[in-house]
Amino acid sequence: MTLREVAVGNTAKVIKIHGEGPVKRRIMDMGITKGVEIYVRKVAPLGDPMEINLRGYELSLRKADAEMIEVE
Repeated sequence: MTLREVAVGNTAKVIKIHGEGPVKRRIMDMGITKGVEIYVRKVAPLGDPMEINLRGYELSLRKADAEMIEVE
């Protein structure tokens, strides 16, 4: 299951980040690392971007990036 599939109002825990190189590094630099709990706050009407809460701050994430984040 990826972060993109998590419904609004639910929390998920990061298992693994897929992708490689600068894209993976950018995701990790935003604070999305293995074991972090992410709360899906809302999703834009057309599905892109989605707003999430993690580590005490809010973050907007594109759905292409959210698909690289495997959660449970």
